[in-house]
Amino acid sequence: MQKKAVLFGLFAGLLFGIATPVSKFLLASLSGYMLAGLLYFGAALVFLPYMVKNFRADVRPALLKNNSLKLLGIIVSGGILGPLFLLAGLNNAHSTSVSIWLNFELVATALLGVLFFKEHLSRYALLGVLFTISSGILISLNEDATGLKAGIFVMLACLFWGLDNHLTAIVDGISSQAVTFIKGMVGGMVNITFGIVFSNSTDLLQSQAVLAVLLGMVSYGISIVFYVSASQIIGATRGQILFSTSPLWGILGAAVFLAEPINWSIMASVVLLSIGILFSNIRGHSHAHAHMEIQHIHLHAHTDGHHYHEHGDLAQEALHIHIHTHEELHHVHDHFPDLHHRHDH
Repeated sequence: MQKKAVLFGLFAGLLFGIATPVSKFLLASLSGYMLAGLLYFGAALVFLPYMVKNFRADVRPALLKNNSLKLLGIIVSGGILGPLFLLAGLNNAHSTSVSIWLNFELVATALLGVLFFKEHLSRYALLGVLFTISSGILISLNEDATGLKAGIFVMLACLFWGLDNHLTAIVDGISSQAVTFIKGMVGGMVNITFGIVFSNSTDLLQSQAVLAVLLGMVSYGISIVFYVSASQIIGATRGQILFSTSPLWGILGAAVFLAEPINWSIMASVVLLSIGILFSNIRGHSHAHAHMEIQHIHLHAHTDGHHYHEHGDLAQEALHIHIHTHEELHHVHDHFPDLHHRHDH
């Protein structure tokens, strides 16, 4: 499962990374409000067929649990405030710099995880965070005062997305597809409304609006689900570290589509980021721990020592998702802070 989670996280980073240079291009025609709304509306559209088919079995039971406040936090922090601050920063800095500044999301996720969400970080994971911070500091040397102000906006976006990451990782009564749909639809419509009221309503009539929706479907919709699936397996912080490969693709896209230069500081930042990703995924930790009886829904296989329910002819290593129940369990094994391991240390 861990290997699959790593692949999920890396692919999510690839899809999200291409959004930064394309968004920079779209900001020439669309307001920040409108672009943020269209991107997340596109993310919601990807999973509209899933929601039509699974609404009764997936979302309705979740809304009867203690997930309402978590979903509200996800919508406000991840679907409304996060994209608005990101695009405000992208308006005032190079796409390449913004791509690497986005790694502050890893730092914010790690700090929030340790302080509030019972995430345990080994010394290797802490080294990964430090290398990632160093990568962001180094790239700031490329920017002037205006660019550094933009960096503050991007860091605020990352703080809100860090909160979104943890809330998403612990919502266990609803699938990742449903979380993405709800966040995208509500957050998208709110920001589109802001765009109509405070900016230019004719933005919706431009051809770039269609491109923004398509970009949202790929870089926000599909990417978010792969990230959520990874974070539920290995924890929000480690999932975010894998997701932090997105700047590599953002830098490449900026060089190809926006003709932004790649200099020594950018290359050094990429090296530091790569080392951070390597350190942070060396291993989890092991100790005796207890699991209380719980019912929830998430992507899983039957090879991790936690899922023993029957599915007939389904192979043990096959990934699948449904509501299932865990009985009380006590054991020892190497583990990450996933949905089953958010205990105190």
